[in-house]
Amino acid sequence: MELDDLKVTRYAVAGAVATITLDRPGELNAWTGRMSTEYRALLARAADDPRVRVIVVTGAGPGFCAGASSRALQGHVERGGYDPGIPADIATPGYGVRPEFDAEFAYHFGIPKPIIAAVNGPAAGVGLVLACFCDLRFAAAGAKLTTAHGRLGLPAEFGLSWLLPRLIGLTRAADLLLSSRIVLAEEAAQLGLVNRVVPPEELTSVVADYAADLATTVSPASLAATKQQLYTDLHRDLATAVRDSQERMETMMTGPDFHEGVAALTGKRPPIFADVAYSDDESAKTQGGPP
Repeated sequence: MELDDLKVTRYAVAGAVATITLDRPGELNAWTGRMSTEYRALLARAADDPRVRVIVVTGAGPGFCAGASSRALQGHVERGGYDPGIPADIATPGYGVRPEFDAEFAYHFGIPKPIIAAVNGPAAGVGLVLACFCDLRFAAAGAKLTTAHGRLGLPAEFGLSWLLPRLIGLTRAADLLLSSRIVLAEEAAQLGLVNRVVPPEELTSVVADYAADLATTVSPASLAATKQQLYTDLHRDLATAVRDSQERMETMMTGPDFHEGVAALTGKRPPIFADVAYSDDESAKTQGGPP
């Protein structure tokens, strides 16, 4: 799609941080096929831009994403089945790194850059799914989160039954998945679902500061490798993970980021890491690729 024809999302880059904003504030940024299409295109743009080192996802207005559009849900009823409403040529950011990541929302794990969800308001259903597939979650105090699917007579969505137990443990995940109850950001933090809760008026600045710190003080090669290790290691045994980390270390010690990191450490100065461009193939090769 043409990225100059955005209708339900916005995109901005400040420094080395790209921000994708879901932009249907009057509908609490309810998810649609158009939004999915634009979101994936923008995520691909951020992933491919060598200037961007960290990605932030948030919502316009008072909500993060209040789930699927009620109009879309009614359309599924009228058509007698599920219709995602997306084109056949939709962007595929994060695909090609590992087969396990080549699926809806799982593609986040193939993006070689940290993705932070700034949950500024309600995150329900697919909105909660989106937040969970981000690497980190910061939430505004009082924000409401819910799996929601049970109240619609649906199964857990988009692999959330696999992901949520790994984020917060089986028993806590069972509570949220089976009950579809609403939890506030404060309880979500206690459960381990949210990394930090901040006053609503401070959310944007707190996330911006954290993202900027990641982007300027941590090697982009290290961010990419560590992120892939996090999600790849969910699919393999400990010994394989150890051997892979050793192989990565041997390779990365010959790279420019390690040389700069050591020089900055010994020189007692901040590191200055060069920008790195990643295509899907280059990302897999740079990070070691599938075992």
